[in-house]
Amino acid sequence: MSTPTTEKFSPTGFALLDNPILNKGTAFTEEERTKFRLEGLLPPKVETLEEQLIRAEQAYGAVKTDLGCHVFLRDLQDTNETLFYALLVRNVQQMMPIVYTPTVGLACQHFSDIYRRPRGLFLSYPMKGRVREILRSAAFGPVKVIVVTDGERILGLGDQGVDGMGIPIGKLSLYSACGGVDPSGALPVVLDVGTNNEERRSHPDYLGWRHERVTGDEYYEFVDEFVQAVKGEYPDVLLQFEDFARPHAEPLLQKYRDQLCSFNDDIQGTATVTLGAVLAAVGSLGQKLSEQRIAILGAGSAGCGIAEHLIRVMRDEGLSDEEARERFFMVDRFGLLLDDQELTPAQERFARSRDGIAAWGLDGEIDLLNAVRHGRPSVLIGVSGQPDTFTEAVVREMASHTDRPIIFPLSNPTSRAEAKPADVLNWTDGKALVATGSPFDPVTVDGVTHPVSQCNNCYIFPGVGLGILAVGATRVSDGMFVAASQALRDCSPALLDAAAPLLPPLDEIRETSKRVALAVARQAQKEGLAKLQGDAEQLVSQSWWEPAYKESISST
Repeated sequence: MSTPTTEKFSPTGFALLDNPILNKGTAFTEEERTKFRLEGLLPPKVETLEEQLIRAEQAYGAVKTDLGCHVFLRDLQDTNETLFYALLVRNVQQMMPIVYTPTVGLACQHFSDIYRRPRGLFLSYPMKGRVREILRSAAFGPVKVIVVTDGERILGLGDQGVDGMGIPIGKLSLYSACGGVDPSGALPVVLDVGTNNEERRSHPDYLGWRHERVTGDEYYEFVDEFVQAVKGEYPDVLLQFEDFARPHAEPLLQKYRDQLCSFNDDIQGTATVTLGAVLAAVGSLGQKLSEQRIAILGAGSAGCGIAEHLIRVMRDEGLSDEEARERFFMVDRFGLLLDDQELTPAQERFARSRDGIAAWGLDGEIDLLNAVRHGRPSVLIGVSGQPDTFTEAVVREMASHTDRPIIFPLSNPTSRAEAKPADVLNWTDGKALVATGSPFDPVTVDGVTHPVSQCNNCYIFPGVGLGILAVGATRVSDGMFVAASQALRDCSPALLDAAAPLLPPLDEIRETSKRVALAVARQAQKEGLAKLQGDAEQLVSQSWWEPAYKESISST
């Protein structure tokens, strides 16, 4: 959301054309042009939305680079949001990689270069003590959902400082395009607490606060001031934490998840979509999750979050917590997590006993290859941000003891993926079930074409957000995320055809989001977390937003 709503004023003339939520451009009728003092400010032809879409598609097709396409769409979003979303919805398969991964990573690296006009809220550390005043004076309308980042861990690219604002903008675009959430209630926020990226900080075009990152109590106090300001100004908002670094992500989630309706997409969203895809994979093989042994490369907030979600379902299938954890092999930069290492509290729950693996005959750090060789996992998940770490030796070792290995190199953007799907499928003679974090083309092995599903959070968080808003959920529970995973699994084409993709195609993502939203809404009602207890399906339908012009803009 980049401009105030019409609650306090009714814009006319250039002010109306400059409001992307209200602007119709050449679609303003003759009557509206007269009423809102637009005569002479627009070409005389009155166009339909369809005619505008055709022109926009032609203009988009003339752009030659992915970054140029991203800039084109952002400019359109800042000019006419209805047209932008109508274009995105109609071309979601083509434009999703441009609006979000992998191109959004490149766009963040160039955010200061391509910045054109205000969108969202930039809260820099020097504003400490005045955050609520600034939030109030910005005069945003009835905000329903906020995505906030501090820019420290942008995708697999690391610290991008204020340039990380591209992620909240992109995420909120998907809330509306994929999940039917009204964009007029969406607010992207960046907490600019400095950056330790010297290249960014010293670059002449950098738009952020040129200071090393604030740390310790000062950092947490600033974040807390923001959260308390949000609670005061928008007590019913959904707050999504996005791309916070490992040392901060889990503590912030645990501190605030019971204070307001909030979640961390990197921990819970990534875990939920991965769980949904893994459930689809094992279901397509006629197996149960509790029968699998699972190796995860990357024991940060995302990896531990994925593991905890998988364990929850394993327990539901009859395993004890101890039995479920024995099926996991968590590998980080210092190798397999062991109980004689210095670990975070989240990692400690997955540390294996050094004595317990004595039979492996290995001392010191145990790398991924040895973890796979001795642990014999049937599922391998990568969230390390380290490219090409699923080596040929690792994949072939896994295939030697698992007939249909499930291998998910999930790190974004494409350049950070742990393996290329073509390599994984060739090394396993086409037997692996593969999903990735960024989009990849289908792979042909021995004349058989294998689709590669994009295991992207866009299958989850837009529907979760819609379900929460539809029933007025006051908190986001683990049960709601598990319900979302199960709804996503039920949408899997592979459950009906083993040769089909694990996840539904992106051009069906709006229908998928509706099913996820319904599952989340019903779970919220079941757990007593919903303010509205009526027919969940009707509530979700009533909350669904379509990119279409209103017949008339009336004064308020």
